[in-house]
Amino acid sequence: MKFLILSICIALCCIKTAHSQTANKFDFERIEDNSFLIEEAYNQDPGVIQHISSFQYMKDHTWLYTFTDEWPVPGRKHQLSATIPVINNGETGLGDILINYRYQAIYMNRFAFSPRFSLIFPTGNWEKGFGNGVVGYQLSLPFSYLLSTKIATHYNLGVTFTPDVKKADGSKFNQTIYNYGLSIILLLKKNFNFMFEVAGNRTFIKSASTNTIITNSLFINPGIRLAINFRSGLQIVPGIAVPIGIGPSNGASGIYAYLSFEHPLWKP
Repeated sequence: MKFLILSICIALCCIKTAHSQTANKFDFERIEDNSFLIEEAYNQDPGVIQHISSFQYMKDHTWLYTFTDEWPVPGRKHQLSATIPVINNGETGLGDILINYRYQAIYMNRFAFSPRFSLIFPTGNWEKGFGNGVVGYQLSLPFSYLLSTKIATHYNLGVTFTPDVKKADGSKFNQTIYNYGLSIILLLKKNFNFMFEVAGNRTFIKSASTNTIITNSLFINPGIRLAINFRSGLQIVPGIAVPIGIGPSNGASGIYAYLSFEHPLWKP
C-alpha cells in the first residue's frame, strides 16, 4: 500500500510537467474503459452510456457476476451508475446492490481524477452470505495518468464502512475495508491493450464480544482487452484476465471475463 501511495504522489508531481508538454501529443484515440479489478478515472462522455458485465470464477468453485450501468448526468462532470452482483458460494443469489455517484474533478490530456461515493443496499440474503443485512457506505479515489503514448496507469484508494453487519448466529459487528490497487496498461495498438493489475484490501471486523479481527487479500491480474468500434458509435470491449493470489492470498486463482457495450443514447 505504501508503494501505491508513493506511485500516486509521483503521478501528481508529474502533472506540472504534463502542462509543459504539447497537448496534441497525448490527444489520441485509445481505449478509455474500466479496468478489470481497478477503477479508471474517466466518466462517461455526454450522451454516451455504458453497460458492463464481469464474471470471475475461482478454483474453489465460487464465482461472482456483476452488471454495471453508467450514465452521464447529463455530461461528463457528473455520473450515476448502479452495480448489481450475483454471487455463488455453494448457493447462488443476488448480492448487495450499489448505487454510485462519481464527480469528474479533473480531466486533462494525461491526468484524470474522479472521486466516487456509493450507497450499498442490503438486497442480498445475509443469512446465506450474499449480503450484510444493512446499508453500507463506500468512498473511492481513482486516479488515471498517461505516462506516455504507450503506457497508461491507474491508481485506486478506497474505504467501505458497514455498521452492524448481521451474522447468521444473530450477532453483529462493524466492518471496515480499505482497498488499494494499480494497473499498468500497455497501449500496443489503439484498440488492443495488455493489462497488469495489482489489487488488495485490508479488512477490520470489530464487535463488542471479540477483539478486532484483521484479514488481508492481494491479487495480481494480468490480462488483455480489445475494442470493436462501429459507425453507429457503438463500442464493444471484451477482455479476459487471470487473477492470481499472492502473499496473504497465495494459492487462490481463477479466470476473469469482461464485456462492455458503450453507445450514444442522445445528442449532448
